[in-house]
Order: sequence, then C-alpha cells, then structure tokens
Amino acid sequence: MDPELIDSLHADLNAADYRADSITALLGAGADAARQRGVFAPALRALAERGASPLATLVRLFLLAGRVERAELDAAVPALGTVGALALGLVRADDADGLRAALSLNPVLVADACRERPLHWWIISDLDDQLRRGPARPDHVMGVGGATRSLISQAPPAEAARCLDLGTGCGIVAMHLALRGDVVATDISERALMLARANARLAGLEQRIEFRLGDLFEPVSGEQFDLVLSNPPFVITPRGDGDAPVYEYRDGGMAGDGLAERVVSEGPAYLAPGGTLLCLANWESPWGSNGLERVRGWIAAAAGAAGPLDAWVIERDRVDPAQYAETWARDGGARPGTAEFEGLMGAWLDDFTTRRITAIGLGAIRVRRPAQAAAAPMFAAAEESHGAAGTVVEGTVVEIDQAAGAYAGDGLGAGLAAAFDAGVRAARMSDAEVLDTHWLRSESVVEEREHTPGEEAPRAIRLTTDRPIARRVAADPLIAAAVGVCDGELSLGRIADALATLLEVDADAAAEALTAGFRELAWLGMLAPAERPL
Repeated sequence: MDPELIDSLHADLNAADYRADSITALLGAGADAARQRGVFAPALRALAERGASPLATLVRLFLLAGRVERAELDAAVPALGTVGALALGLVRADDADGLRAALSLNPVLVADACRERPLHWWIISDLDDQLRRGPARPDHVMGVGGATRSLISQAPPAEAARCLDLGTGCGIVAMHLALRGDVVATDISERALMLARANARLAGLEQRIEFRLGDLFEPVSGEQFDLVLSNPPFVITPRGDGDAPVYEYRDGGMAGDGLAERVVSEGPAYLAPGGTLLCLANWESPWGSNGLERVRGWIAAAAGAAGPLDAWVIERDRVDPAQYAETWARDGGARPGTAEFEGLMGAWLDDFTTRRITAIGLGAIRVRRPAQAAAAPMFAAAEESHGAAGTVVEGTVVEIDQAAGAYAGDGLGAGLAAAFDAGVRAARMSDAEVLDTHWLRSESVVEEREHTPGEEAPRAIRLTTDRPIARRVAADPLIAAAVGVCDGELSLGRIADALATLLEVDADAAAEALTAGFRELAWLGMLAPAERPL
C-alpha cells in the first residue's frame, strides 16, 4: 500500500474523529453494541436521525456494510479521495456512482500495560463475517479479535529491547510490542505483511517494526529476543480433505496441535537470558491421556534445547471435539443446515475420531529463560495434580493450571507477571527458604467464612481474589490465620511457630503445611515474597 496514501488516510480519519468513543456517541451505546453483534438496524436508524457528516459516512461504509455515493466519500476523506481509497483497495465500485467497503477499516481502543490510557488506532484487515456475509478468502487477514485482545492484555508491561511478533497477521500485536522496544514481525502471508505495514504506518510506528516473510522461526534464525508474543494459527484442522478450505490466519498446516507444539518446544531457544515467550495455543487430549501433560512434555523438550526454563501453562477451557468443530466451521462462514457446514463438521469429527481425541484444551503458555543459569533445585515436588504448586525438574519450573475464573479488567499483564515471578521464586526455594521468607498478602485477597448458626467454628473457610485471575480456594484455620498476618513483618517460620502454639498443633506439621500452601498461593497471586531492606 502506498505510504503517501496511508498518510492522507490518517489525516482524514483524524479530521473525521473516526474513533471508537465518537462512534458510540454518534450511534448511542445500545445501537453500537448491537452493531458489534452484527445487528445493524438500530445503528442505521440512528444514522438516519443524525444527518450527514464525514463520521456518519465512514461508519455506514466500513462498519455497517452500507453503500455510499462517490461524492459522499470524497467529502468524508478529502485528502485521500475516492481515487485514493480505490487505489488502496479500501473500497470497490458497487455501480456507476456507488461504493462499498472492500476491506475493514476499524477504529480500535485497546489497553496496554505500558500505557496508563487506552490507545486509539485504526486497523485495516479483511472484512469480518458480519460484513462479508459469506466464506472468507483463503489468505484472509483477521482484524482485532477476542483472542488477540487477550494476548495483548496478558503481555508483561516491562520494556524489552528486542521483541518478536510471531505470526503478525494485521500487525496489532507488533504495534503493541513497539511500545516496549524494537520489533521483528513475521508471517508466512505476504498479504498479511502488506496490511500490517499499512497499520503500523497509520499508527506512526513503522520505524520500530521490521517485517519479515517466512515460516515460524525461520526468518529469525540465530537471533534472540527479550519478549516474544504469538497468536499463531493454532486451530486444529483436519488434514487430507482436499476440498476443505484452508485459512492461513488459523491453520498452521500441521496435523493436530503440531503447530502449537513447535512454537512452545522451539521458541525458548530464541529467548535472550531473562526473555519471555507468551503464546496462545490449543492442545489435544488423546484417549487415555491428559493434554496438559503433553504440554509439559513440549516444555521439557524446549528445556533440553535451551536450558532450564520457568513455565506457566493456563488452561482457560476444555471442550469436546464436536463443540470445537462447530466453532471453527462457523468461523469460516458456514452455517448449520448447509451442505458446507455438515461437510466441515464431518471432516473434523472424522479426524478427531481417527486420532482418538477426546478433548481440546484452550489457553496460554508463558515460558521464561532465567536471567542466570538456574541452580540445581533444592525443592522438587512430586508429580502434582493440575492446579497444585509448580514442579521443579532438572532446574525447570513448570506450573500446570486450570483457571476458568475471570481475568482482571485492568492491570492484567502486570498482575500475571507478578504472580509468575512469585510462583517461580517459591518453587525454586527450599522448604527452609520458604519458612525464612517474609511474605506479603495481596490487597485483593478476601476471606470468606461459612457458619452454621449457633456453632462457634466455621464450617468452611475460603480465600478469594479477583486478580490477576478470579480464584476461590478452600483454606483450613492454619492457612487462613497465616495469610491473615502476612504483612511482611514476620517470617513464615515465626508465624508457623506462633500458630502451632495457639492452635495446639505439632510445630513441624504446621510448618510443612504452610510451606506447601504458600507455594500454591504464590501462583494464585495471593502472596508474594516481601522486598525487605538489607
């Protein structure tokens, strides 16, 4: 796309105040919410009542799949003009005088942990399903979806000298990384890179992003990065049906979860000391096995190549094969009841049945290469059940977590980074070091007690938090009392001794129980080692 035309477009969008909050003000909150669900009638009614304006023209054209006259578009984008919009491929002729959107041009308001206020950007991508009203093209470039927003919100807030966006798509993740440091953005799709370059120029960030064409880590062979983010084409797609559509944005071209496996097992070798890889992924559970344990194996393979690692796997959901197949059959534009939809469902279910897949996990994987070589672990946990404290094996920490609770609305990236740091530190401590540590309770922790009327002791005690992930865990009186006094003043050992006397329990048993409990609560973001002056 012509850079000078992109600059003209930027000037016109700015002048029209084509921004998310302005659009909501124009349409009204209810009509704008309906528009985002694909229901356009309330928004069209609101536009008819508001009268003509550059903003109204852009909304009708790019957000409501409407037709506009060439003269209307010339008035809305005077610097670019209809000729420039056609040259960029933003619009197509509908008839002699009319135009319709050929690409999506969306104002986005996305929060980033590096900035106090949300950022206003414009993103060019292919038309989404509600505007396209039909199947996507094979080289479809997605805009900013829920998964992308989730990845961005989970990113650590710290600056990073060198960043990698693996599979950049429309470029939105690379643009956020450019707020932290210099960026390399890769993709196997030339068309995706073209749109990503345009979006970076619209945001004034093109000087901080280098775009490279290639498959996975091939374009960055031999390089290392401080932060790697990836929302890769991880969708598990049946192989072998030559008539089934293949969409580059979601299909990595490998059997099963092979694409996610490669990202996780190969990616850590591209991390600089202290560097972090964060990716979204899907993983399969074959009959008789657990998908999360397979992911643990991917991390073990990565550690074999890159050295000791710190890793946190969060499974947000687990779905059955039929539910998974339906989601992605719909995503391509097929609708239930059509021959296309039934054919896609059949292909997916045949693939899952042949490979004996019983469930698919959906979540995020965070891997860090320690800044210094990890020492031989002083603590090694037994194989834990999912959600228990992190395991240390041959210097590598792995926490396997099933967490369906809501994410914090703000500060999620910082909260997850802090919980990761606390969990890893606790996992790498010996039992004696855990007891010697002064712990600090998060301000978000709340204690709930359930009483039966007339009884002195509570029937149940629970500790809850709403950040970084909403959690609710059972606690016994010992754990609850210890957490309650964690203000950083006393070591856990002194707290354990005092509570053992107060509750009349064995001191060694109390210390053992608190050591295990605090390791787990650290991963939940409820506790962290206090930073005490020397």
